[in-house]
Amino acid sequence: MSTSVSPDPAIQFSRSPASPSIRMLIAGQWRDGEQFDEVRSPSNGSLAALAPVSSSRDCDDALAAAFQARKIMAAMPGYERAAMLNRAADKLFARAPAIGHAMALESGKAIRDAVLEVQRAADTLRLYAQEAIRIQGEHVPMDSSAIGAGKLGMVMRFPVGVVVGITAFNAPVNLSAHKLGPALAAGNSVILKPSPKAPLAFHLFIEAVMEAGIPPGAINTLYGDAVGPQLVADPRVDFVSFTGSVRVGKIIRNAVGMKRVALELGGVGPTFVHHDSDLTVAVKTCTRNAVAMAGQSCVSVQNVFVHQDRYEAFVEAACREMDTIRFGDPLDMATEVGTLIDEQAAMRVEGMVDRAVGAGASLLRGGRRQGARYNGTILTNVNARMDAVCDEVFGPAMTIQPYETIEPLFEAISASPYGLQCGIYTNSLDLALSAIKNIRTGGVIVNGTSRWRSDQMPYGGVKDSGMGREGAKYSTLDMTEERFFVLN
Repeated sequence: MSTSVSPDPAIQFSRSPASPSIRMLIAGQWRDGEQFDEVRSPSNGSLAALAPVSSSRDCDDALAAAFQARKIMAAMPGYERAAMLNRAADKLFARAPAIGHAMALESGKAIRDAVLEVQRAADTLRLYAQEAIRIQGEHVPMDSSAIGAGKLGMVMRFPVGVVVGITAFNAPVNLSAHKLGPALAAGNSVILKPSPKAPLAFHLFIEAVMEAGIPPGAINTLYGDAVGPQLVADPRVDFVSFTGSVRVGKIIRNAVGMKRVALELGGVGPTFVHHDSDLTVAVKTCTRNAVAMAGQSCVSVQNVFVHQDRYEAFVEAACREMDTIRFGDPLDMATEVGTLIDEQAAMRVEGMVDRAVGAGASLLRGGRRQGARYNGTILTNVNARMDAVCDEVFGPAMTIQPYETIEPLFEAISASPYGLQCGIYTNSLDLALSAIKNIRTGGVIVNGTSRWRSDQMPYGGVKDSGMGREGAKYSTLDMTEERFFVLN
């Protein structure tokens, strides 16, 4: 069943008086699913939402709608696309408290972080609105060769067509803004599929955006993992943008054929603290960025390497700092860290920590699980073979490791499978430049941790950490294609 788009009927309460049933958005109409999955709160087990399980027919209809709407979006002038995205940002910002509450309920994220994420997503859309009027090509000097002399050459940019955006649960609104924003700014249509673990905040985000007067079919939404393979392999899709695990990223990369992709995958959050750094600042930022969002960020601080001259002082201060962080009910504004996305995720982190301790690591803080909640954890006396060191933990746990010489660590990180971001605390310009030159990674944050990100920067990784860059200018241009124009 379908009804015309309006702000109110997108959420229906008929199936449960306490929990909304989410609808798909296809060709400008809200559509009920034939089947629904329950989304349970990881903090208290309550029913947060009923999410549709999109069928193959739903997927085909969404593809057809996006394929048709791509011409409408391509014909829309840049200033109109910019105005549309600015209106969407205003609508989203106004709904930040309600969307943040939904996010905290369904994902366990601390509500104050959830509300801030929605507000940040509104700013993200405004950044993409600016890029909608900045897309430009270039003049190519054809008279630089004899064969080109007398000709006029220009590189022009056009929308790619249909963009698919697949997002993760850890930042369901801002990550969606980083898919939807560049797609619309560049003049494309888009199909979005959120994580099945956090669909409600995503849906409320779409509901707010649709109030901005988006053309029918320009935005379509699908739910559930079953349609993923059909969606990314369909020949009507021109670009796939994915945020998630390395495993799924490789599956998508192998399935898309000649389509262009942007993959934002995982990392192990290396951050260095050199002997000349501000220890107080480094301790606080490293410890808190190891557990923020319950450690469920691709760039969360995981492995902290501290110069041996500062190692003991750093470890003692980090333990004290960890003791000050408030873990608890994600719906309490006093809570700084809520739960992981579900109990299985917490059990996975628990297993990694337990294996490290069993192999000789020292557990200085944490290591305790209660349902989906896992305490902030500090490990020392670790080695590079432990999966809590060499694999992505994606939980509130950090290792602290001493070093005497830093250059071999630069080489080891460059040789590892991961290369998303790293941080380094130092007052030495030479060392900072050495890190930038010698660590093969997507970004080096000087006097900051691996977890730092702004929404206009070119964010992304290399090697198994992904390909392509997210950020207002970069992903907008990525979702265009170049066409060379020669005038004889």
